Amino acid sequence: MLVAALAFALQTAAAPAPDSPEHSAVMEPVNAVFGALSVRDGSRMLPHVDAEARITAVVQLPDGARVRQPTVAEFAGGLTPGPERFEEVMVAPVVRIDGDIAMVWGEYVFRVDGEISHCGVNHFDLVRRDGVWKIANLTWSQRSTGCEAIAARAG
Repeated sequence: MLVAALAFALQTAAAPAPDSPEHSAVMEPVNAVFGALSVRDGSRMLPHVDAEARITAVVQLPDGARVRQPTVAEFAGGLTPGPERFEEVMVAPVVRIDGDIAMVWGEYVFRVDGEISHCGVNHFDLVRRDGVWKIANLTWSQRSTGCEAIAARAG
């Protein structure tokens, strides 16, 4: 049922051109999260996330999936300085907008010190309040298989 709803949403919501102001505005908070990851400073993501936002990570393990749902504060607090360099890149994110809601969906690859750590799919739900896009929900899958193929598409 969820897959059908997502497919319907992808068909009916507007797909802004990647070089349009609308696309850039929706991607701004998404890119801010990636920027916060890269400098390992969770406080940098907080202005771009709705106060009631939810975070869900579905980590694929050999014995099944583990679902984690940290609060935004817990997730941001976990981004602390360290010697490793983090980099997350989404591959051709799909952006859809309908009025004051938007969605960003796409594969990603996560590197630590330039080496692939894991990959998966990111799904951001966003809401626009007072003309500003904020992340309302952030969900991602995380696995260690098939990452080389995603990295090749990421360039």
